[in-house]
Amino acid sequence: MDVPLWLALAVVGWLGIKLVRPPWWLVAVVLLGGYLLADSFLSPVINTAIHK
Repeated sequence: MDVPLWLALAVVGWLGIKLVRPPWWLVAVVLLGGYLLADSFLSPVINTAIHK
């Protein structure tokens, strides 16, 4: 069974928000921080750390 990555992330995110109930500002900060970090000079370092 092939599940698209966006669908898997949406399900995990929805379950995480429903079960853990973090504040919405924390969710926004984590999403914005991840987006900004992915476009920074640290992205090659993060990419090699993830794909080892």
